[in-house]
Amino acid sequence: MKILVIGTGGREHAIVRRLSLDSPAPELHAAPGNPGIAALAQCHDVALDDLDGLTALATELAADLVVIGPEAPLVAGLADRMREAGLDVFGPSADAARLEGSKSWAKEIMDAAGVPTARAVTVSDVDALADGLDSVNPLRDVPFVVKADGLAAGKGVVVTDDHEAALEHGRACIEAGGSVVLEEYLDGPEVSLFCVCDGERVVPLAPAQDFKRALAGDAGPNTGGMGAYSPLPWAPPGLVAEIVSRVAEPTVAELSRRGIPFVGILYCGLALTARGTRVVEFNARFGDPETQVVLERLVSPLGPLLAAAARGDLRAVEAPTWHDDAAVVVVVASEGYPVSSRTGGPIGGIDAAEALGAHVIHAGTALDDDGRLLSAGGRVLAVVATGADLVAARSTALAGAEAIDLEGSHFRRDIAQRAAEGQRAAALAQGASSLGSAIRAAGTMQDDAAQSDGTGPIDGTMQTSSTTRSDGTATQSDSTATIEQDADR
Repeated sequence: MKILVIGTGGREHAIVRRLSLDSPAPELHAAPGNPGIAALAQCHDVALDDLDGLTALATELAADLVVIGPEAPLVAGLADRMREAGLDVFGPSADAARLEGSKSWAKEIMDAAGVPTARAVTVSDVDALADGLDSVNPLRDVPFVVKADGLAAGKGVVVTDDHEAALEHGRACIEAGGSVVLEEYLDGPEVSLFCVCDGERVVPLAPAQDFKRALAGDAGPNTGGMGAYSPLPWAPPGLVAEIVSRVAEPTVAELSRRGIPFVGILYCGLALTARGTRVVEFNARFGDPETQVVLERLVSPLGPLLAAAARGDLRAVEAPTWHDDAAVVVVVASEGYPVSSRTGGPIGGIDAAEALGAHVIHAGTALDDDGRLLSAGGRVLAVVATGADLVAARSTALAGAEAIDLEGSHFRRDIAQRAAEGQRAAALAQGASSLGSAIRAAGTMQDDAAQSDGTGPIDGTMQTSSTTRSDGTATQSDSTATIEQDADR
């Protein structure tokens, strides 16, 4: 199979890397690609906004499958042009990509499909901002949520307790010629779930959680994502099945009813609130950096799965299967990111990071005329590691990030920390419970002599441990794991 991947970032490098591991390995091409991708695929210097050039390239290559990574060319209609040229494309049409390109339209689709989400109003007049905020947050006792209505590279959302800061962000978006969606604040931990769609059917991948804030402790401004992990040991049983049946399938069915088949990745960003699961946002493509950990855990081939969706029949392939190992990714960002990005700095330490057992994904890199690797964006590298559990995976990922040499760079050292600590406590509690059961079975301990039921501290943690099924859901047993909340709300 000959596959062309469109894009330049970490998401596309992760996709190319996973495709390269399929057996038999496909012939891989990328446009325009990056230095990391170039080690695995033949890169073609065609710009992302050159829709005609990209279509011509795919046609010239006679690509069996085109995978479109970023949102901008999808919203601009690249998938439509390629399908008109007779190509099999994994990526939604411009109409379907409006789920990401217009948050207000996405709300309309969710309302029509009966998908649970936050209450929201769309405002395009500066004078209506204050009343709009009061309509969704009348008591002002929770943070304000203000979202640019269009594409904003993951940084158009402000979640703040400061009423004036919320107004300021709204004014900036409107005065720039756009509109804003003002939302009810959703409490609870967030979950990212990618669903592969063929226009009618939905196949979920493994769930993950990402970290949007720039600084440790979920402080600082929103970013495109500073890290992620999978699986989620605290996830309630049946979560993936619930998301598919209540969110993804109704959305795809509503789009199909309107004559807009959704083919590609439907990214469901969700909050597990006290009132149930709610959609935070939809994206129309793989998310970054969750893609790095989800694909790292994928056992079954990726190429045939994406090709089956592109050809309109996911029944042609088996459901995805997953490693039991955990995966963690830590993003190394340039100095000043996300407010500004210092570029052009030489990068070292990648070999040292990979010698520790991690692998390094290129997100914002370039080569100079002398072949030196330089930073070329805000999120520069993503250091990915796996391990028997989150404790082991994050230890290797953090060590790898520490080995990267880029002046002024920064990364979060708390990615997956709470979940890892909860998983460790769960394992200890489970071990104590098993030991107690063995002692009682030997007749040396009274049933009521000690607590060995795996219960943990009364600190808001959940009592769970999990075994991963092929659909990414988890079955629970009686041990302790801490819910980790991403502060993208």
